[in-house]
Amino acid sequence: MDCFEVTGGTSLRGRVRVTGAKNSALKLMAAALLASGRTTIEEVPDILDVSIMSEVLRRLGCGVDFQRYTDGRGGGGGRVVVDVPETPSSETDYDLVRRMRASISVLGPLVARCGQAKVALPGGDAIGSRGLDMHVAGLERLGATVRSEHGFLIATAPRLVGTSIWLDFPSVGATENLVMAAVLAEGTTVVDNAAREPEIVDICTMLTEMGARITGAGSSTITVEGVTELHPVTHTTVPDRIVSGTWAIGAVMTRGDVVIERAAPEHLSVALDKLRAAGATVEQVEGGVRVAMAERPTCVDVVTLPFPGFPTDLQPMAVALAAVSTGTALITENVFEGRFMFVNELVRLGADVRIDGHHAVVRGRERLSSAPVLATDIRAGAGLVLAGLCSDGVTEVADVHHVDRGYPDFEEQLRGLGATIERTHRDRER
Repeated sequence: MDCFEVTGGTSLRGRVRVTGAKNSALKLMAAALLASGRTTIEEVPDILDVSIMSEVLRRLGCGVDFQRYTDGRGGGGGRVVVDVPETPSSETDYDLVRRMRASISVLGPLVARCGQAKVALPGGDAIGSRGLDMHVAGLERLGATVRSEHGFLIATAPRLVGTSIWLDFPSVGATENLVMAAVLAEGTTVVDNAAREPEIVDICTMLTEMGARITGAGSSTITVEGVTELHPVTHTTVPDRIVSGTWAIGAVMTRGDVVIERAAPEHLSVALDKLRAAGATVEQVEGGVRVAMAERPTCVDVVTLPFPGFPTDLQPMAVALAAVSTGTALITENVFEGRFMFVNELVRLGADVRIDGHHAVVRGRERLSSAPVLATDIRAGAGLVLAGLCSDGVTEVADVHHVDRGYPDFEEQLRGLGATIERTHRDRER
């Protein structure tokens, strides 16, 4: 398995560029299924999940070409060209879908475009229960018949008809799937308690460019007036706020000074306010955000919530930040009950963390102690690397294939900020 060997004691300093959001680009690729022809998506991160989604689309009959940028803009991004046939296949393969939960996002487009879909139940990160009940209930409200059989969701709908849908929770995935299905439905669909994340706005923007009629994106009520067909477009992915937040927290943890190019501060307002409360200098600069920290940070409490609240994907970094701050912090996880799975690994680095249900009490220490640890998911892996930068020696972070799923050129970008980090390979022992 691949590992990162991280040497502690170096401040992160310099400039780093953020490419498009993983959590948006994957869904934009799925949305391309809604129109035959060549759709081009810019600022797509060069990560494993994009490769998996590309293969999902290829097996649906699409041509997919990823062209990594070579013009020096950095950030590990590129463009994806998706060439969609007049009649795509409607069945996805289990061996691909089980590797990445975002592949469930082809369900809505396939039902809308083909009248049927057979999508394997997805896998992904082990961070808690993320059922598909709202996806299924919403599609049934639109007129589809959905059943689970032999590990697949099978949906059929000779036609979809607009309706009113109430989501029990503002689920990003359900909101995306139902909006993508509704754009080709007959009549008007209203999705209430919809997710408000920037990635939702991004996909609605691209769908509107394709000819969809959507209002309310970014609010809790999204209205979709169905159209008969869409057309391919060229669209640029919204910047990745989680990668931006990772670099921002890394600058504070290591008492560094980092300019994050293409970071959108309006997408990270709560997280950046927490860093200011910890003592950091946070300022908007031309084309991005600068985060600087001169002294040891002060502990701040964090509560994860759907957007515009503090992102659950930044919670591991928030725990790592508290672990090296002055004082005691209470971190509350309200989105995924399994997010604290990585804490046992952080404790191996000397962190003082106690878990009580969906709360973590973190008592900060001046410096952590290097040790071998395992990345349990994408964000946990990044958080452990940041913790390793604050340790007293060399920390080995194993199973970094998780990190590769969410962070393009992760170690190269860290080295560009002055960190000492190397990728190694060893036989699995733990």
